[in-house]
Amino acid sequence: MDKISHFNSGRANFFLLMVITVVVFAAVLKITASVVLPFTVAVLLACVTYPIVKFLERFRIPRIVSGLSVLILLFGILFAMGTIIYSSGQTLLTLYPRYEERVGLIYMEIVRIFELPYDDYLSLFENIWGQAGVRTQVLNLTLSFTNGFISFLSNAFIVAIFLVFLLMEAVHFGHKLDKAFEGPKAKRIKNISSDVLTKVTKYLSVLFFISALNGLLAGIGLWIIGLEFAAVWGVLQFVLNFIPYIGSIIAGIGATIFALIQFWPEPGPIVATALVMLGVNQLCGFILYPKFMGDRLGLSPLMLLVSLMIWGWLWGFTGSILAVPMTAIIMIVCQNIPVLEPISTLMSSRKAVLLMKSKG
Repeated sequence: MDKISHFNSGRANFFLLMVITVVVFAAVLKITASVVLPFTVAVLLACVTYPIVKFLERFRIPRIVSGLSVLILLFGILFAMGTIIYSSGQTLLTLYPRYEERVGLIYMEIVRIFELPYDDYLSLFENIWGQAGVRTQVLNLTLSFTNGFISFLSNAFIVAIFLVFLLMEAVHFGHKLDKAFEGPKAKRIKNISSDVLTKVTKYLSVLFFISALNGLLAGIGLWIIGLEFAAVWGVLQFVLNFIPYIGSIIAGIGATIFALIQFWPEPGPIVATALVMLGVNQLCGFILYPKFMGDRLGLSPLMLLVSLMIWGWLWGFTGSILAVPMTAIIMIVCQNIPVLEPISTLMSSRKAVLLMKSKG
């Protein structure tokens, strides 16, 4: 009896210590985000781009050249996306009076329906800003976006430096593990590293191409409808698709609201925009993604939502994008450590748990 109580006490102390460790670790990640976040992004990008580097090396291209080529490709994609958004922003400024008039018509209809206060001596946006503190919210959003954009530029440079050195060091990683650890410990660490690398690389690669197809199809569909700035909505669809469940919904709602402003009071194009965004998301998210990805990560839907909240709180918008691969890494590590296996089981989807039982 004493042995059982001692065992239970030791187990309780272990899990209490683990909870404290997790809280402290989360606090460290929050405080050191300016350094840890760029390095984490670089590591995940290295997982995706390393196969490209290995492919280029088959043609006797030096590693430094292939690594820089990958880096140039990534910056080329970012530059193209930035150019689309910047040129569209300039066009939006020239079309601003027309959009203000459209918003005014819609707002007057809302005022009539809900009997909101409206002062004829004030401009449209002065009336809107007087409702529910919208002015404060807009100012805060603008300040947040500006700070986020400046932070993105500085972090992109740091990520590029980390990425080049990680690609250079990747070939020696296995050899370093052999030297650093010996026996079963080295084998276990190798298994964890291999499992993490395989699953995360597969997930990010599939997600990148599915997101690119998602953005391309959305952009083409909106262009056919005649929605202005269809290319921008395609880019936003591509970026936001990296956030599971929520991202594609936000992009669809945003495009539909913009269609409402542009096409009001014609219902046809507005409904068509909503159907295009819904159809593309259904095709890519519920047909193509499961076909190519399956249940390889094995994360439960509830765990995905919880991870979005936690990583979004820790690292903001970038944390929301990285939530799934980071949570998958934690689950894989727990799977390979016997004492932490119950945690990995709780994080797994029902299908993954049934698969583990059948193998057991």
